Amino acid sequence: MLFNLIRGSGFTWTTFVLYVIADLIVIFLTLPVHEFAHAFAADKLGDSTARYQGRLTLNPMAHIDPIGAVAILFFGFGWAKPVPVTGLRFKKPKRDMAIVALAGPLANLIIALLSMLIFNLLMYFGADFSQFESGYGMRYYVKDYTVLYYIAQIFRAIAVINISLAVFNLIPIPPLDGSRLLTAFLPSRIYYKLMQYEQYFFIILLAVLWVGLLTGPLDFLRNAVSDGIYWLTSLPFSLL
Repeated sequence: MLFNLIRGSGFTWTTFVLYVIADLIVIFLTLPVHEFAHAFAADKLGDSTARYQGRLTLNPMAHIDPIGAVAILFFGFGWAKPVPVTGLRFKKPKRDMAIVALAGPLANLIIALLSMLIFNLLMYFGADFSQFESGYGMRYYVKDYTVLYYIAQIFRAIAVINISLAVFNLIPIPPLDGSRLLTAFLPSRIYYKLMQYEQYFFIILLAVLWVGLLTGPLDFLRNAVSDGIYWLTSLPFSLL
């Protein structure tokens, strides 16, 4: 995220600081929620592995991966320490593994929805803002750059980063959550064969991220989801 921001023509130090604040909030608050969602879903479905390893917690120190945190700062896409899951403890391993995998990205989307709702709320009721209605909901013109405006922009950045994390983690490449979804579609023999090479997939993933091969597709998906969430959360204010 910061990498694209610095390279972009619209770079300002104010925007840079806002995104750093938003990134840190995501790293220390959102990532723990993402991993807690995995652990909670697994625990409820019969696998207590995460609970016994201290991962059924919102304590960020139990979840943060240093490399993944740095990736979030620079690219807007990253990861935490994977929650340990023992699929054999599930009553329906294929279905339950898919549910556990979806729990994390779903938590990100819920946070994005709430953050964008707060953004629209702050922008709508801010006395120093004016707005006009478009076909996609409420769009805002800024009269004066107030503290309220900057707080609103932080929530907007939090929403965008969470959407990026949800989209990124649904890529079907180990060790991302999307690869766990493959258990619902692939024969067990093929799936576990792929998982044997998880560490190599991880190295390839880092290399692909570094050279930017995934930037275009991920940005397209992120923008599509962002537009949908923005439209949904701005809809109540467009009716006022």
